[in-house]
Amino acid sequence: MGLSRRQLLRFGTAGSAALLVGAAAGSQRFPAPRWVGSYPFALGVASGDPTHDGVVLWTRLAPDPLAPDGLGGMPLAPVTVDYEVADDELFRHVVARGSVVATRAFAHSVHPEVQGLQPDRWYFYRFRAGSAISPIGRTRTSPAPGAPVSTMRFAFASCQSWSSGYFTAYEHMSAEDLDLVVHLGDYIYERAWRFARVGAEVDPVFREEAYNLTGYRLLYAQAKAEEPLRAAHAAFPWLVTMDDHEVDNNWAADSPGLGYDFYKIPALFRRRRAAAFQAMYEHQPLRLAQLPSNGSMRVHRRYSFGDLADITMLDTRQYRTAQPCGDVVTDCADRFDPAGTILGAQQRDWLLDGFGKSAARWQILGNQVAMSQTDNDPGPGVALGTDAWDGYVADRNAVLGTAADRGVRNLVVITGDRHQNQASNLRRDFSTPESPVVAAEFTGTSVTTGNDGADMNDTGRRLFAANPDLKFFNSQRGYVRVELDRSLWRNDFRVVPYITRPGAPISTRAQLVVEDGIPGVAN
Repeated sequence: MGLSRRQLLRFGTAGSAALLVGAAAGSQRFPAPRWVGSYPFALGVASGDPTHDGVVLWTRLAPDPLAPDGLGGMPLAPVTVDYEVADDELFRHVVARGSVVATRAFAHSVHPEVQGLQPDRWYFYRFRAGSAISPIGRTRTSPAPGAPVSTMRFAFASCQSWSSGYFTAYEHMSAEDLDLVVHLGDYIYERAWRFARVGAEVDPVFREEAYNLTGYRLLYAQAKAEEPLRAAHAAFPWLVTMDDHEVDNNWAADSPGLGYDFYKIPALFRRRRAAAFQAMYEHQPLRLAQLPSNGSMRVHRRYSFGDLADITMLDTRQYRTAQPCGDVVTDCADRFDPAGTILGAQQRDWLLDGFGKSAARWQILGNQVAMSQTDNDPGPGVALGTDAWDGYVADRNAVLGTAADRGVRNLVVITGDRHQNQASNLRRDFSTPESPVVAAEFTGTSVTTGNDGADMNDTGRRLFAANPDLKFFNSQRGYVRVELDRSLWRNDFRVVPYITRPGAPISTRAQLVVEDGIPGVAN
């Protein structure tokens, strides 16, 4: 039922609310077409944003996921999709069932929000459309708010360029013992490098860039056609956010990034961004609260796991001011401009207010781009990239300073984007070397972006020489596994030796810890 990489080469990136938007169906039922020689659940199933009494489920009807029009081989008519949630994998004890309507306006995707479940429980779920039954997914609810919890296990990942290699890391992730997966962005790459593999040979590479809804839909379908990714989605609930490549490299609010010049016209970029947001909603387990509206999409939100942990998912793209001065800069006073922001005033206030309201033992920020100061000059100079928090010093100081002032007990930032494993201490104000450490940041490497990578490279040696707060560096591919209890955060950097061919084994390159009540990475 899956698709081979050779089949994926058939697609090309080409240049209102739907009926019920996949919400609960009324009494009218819309028949499914006959699935002759095709399977409508080729993109799998997923769940996400769990609460103590519910979760959102996801699937998309797409018997031909890579049809060039981006519609997945579906006809115009809506289709009623049934779902069931059960205590057991055989569905002998169904605890919730319902129907939703899949429509062409949202690529026949559905997002039923199931409520009335028991807290801190595993469940199984499946969909039916006509005679076709989906794969079985597994999900779980979170513990009740404030309930005492002893342990939590989750993984975080980012940066999965399909054309860079195989999603082997997800094969291993789906076999882990996890409560949750957090994806920190770059789920797709808007510039699709496409090639065919015949043995060890690689056909000439050519590139196309998604710029409309059809193109973005095809990129998500291409990613979800990978069985390891589908398996990881089916194994655990996910929390997802976006970084830049879901839209355009290095975009910022209404400012285009580094894509085609034609789409740097503001009105055309806004249209492109709206298409990217819709495609993201169509292909992720997101709630109705995340449905794009008027060209925006709220992806910053909170997830609680009893009294043990709160995860605050940030959005460092949609509300930021444009990056100051350029890419990597040596002298840029605008980095310190109080009007410059990576969060936007409303999101920043929402984040800071949350510091004072949460009583969880661990405060976790799901963050897209590096918060730690990252000097790229091993000499006496300072060279900083402005697409990360280094370009927005006032916001960084506000977040870290407020966390210190309000006595946040254990602040840990988890980050993507860098295609490297890193562990760093976060200081209240990096301009003062004696400034106290207030948090730890763990940056996870890419799933595939950057090809096979290496344990250490020139970048790592340069960063170690220039950044005393950097405690670990590795440039292999993989993901991060976290286990936390009431006294310790254990951070395992899980790596594979290669991704340019399938079948790579997994290993833990390093484990670093944070101790309860002691800010930063333990020595």
